[in-house]
Amino acid sequence: MSNTDSKTGPNTDPATCELDPAIAERVRFNADGLVPAIVQDITNGDVLMMAWMNDHALAHTLATKKGTYWSRSRQSYWIKGETSGHTQRVEEVRLDCDGDTVLLKIEQTGAACHTGNRTCFDADRLA
Repeated sequence: MSNTDSKTGPNTDPATCELDPAIAERVRFNADGLVPAIVQDITNGDVLMMAWMNDHALAHTLATKKGTYWSRSRQSYWIKGETSGHTQRVEEVRLDCDGDTVLLKIEQTGAACHTGNRTCFDADRLA
């Protein structure tokens, strides 16, 4: 299925987005069909969060430029900011040297963390 509808633009349902086969063969998804996604603020380099993506979430992110992830606990897609208004505009998507981690460089509006913190790494410093 195409990632773009001729009348409405990019597909709004992540489950209907198909990852380009040339990209899919480069990504090493784990046994659950997921790849970790590190989300980084493009303006200052801060790591904002880590989430999981499957092939449809990655395809949707690439097509819409909206951070789209797979919730392991809810077993469903979530588009960052869809309910909170704390959106992510994806500026770059990179694959690490092993192909087993995706880096999203984004422009964040509002908090990145579900707790309301700017990043998911603000609260619990270990060292």
